[in-house]
Amino acid sequence: MTICKKATIALLSIMLSFSAFALNLEQAMDSLSQAKAQGLVGEQADGYLGVVKNEGDASEIAQLINQARKTQYQKVSNESHVPLNEVEKKAGSKAQEKTPAGQYIKRQGQWLIK
Repeated sequence: MTICKKATIALLSIMLSFSAFALNLEQAMDSLSQAKAQGLVGEQADGYLGVVKNEGDASEIAQLINQARKTQYQKVSNESHVPLNEVEKKAGSKAQEKTPAGQYIKRQGQWLIK
């Protein structure tokens, strides 16, 4: 086997091993409540999750859920002919209102415990 083939096989093996540890959207959704309760992520006024403490899977959870939210916000924006930023703000306001006491929300650039 040539060095190029060995390198390719090694690279593919590494990539596959990393993907086995990556979260998918369903796992991120299942982990969201716990991540919020632990103070790892919180709701922002722009309709997206923010990372309060970058521990564990917090960044990945926020990223995956934010991608799904962006897709949904874009769909609502297109269907209702409302600018995307207005849909995001409205969703952010609702998410912060629904956030239980003791969890984080971000207002005016600062993380606050509601």
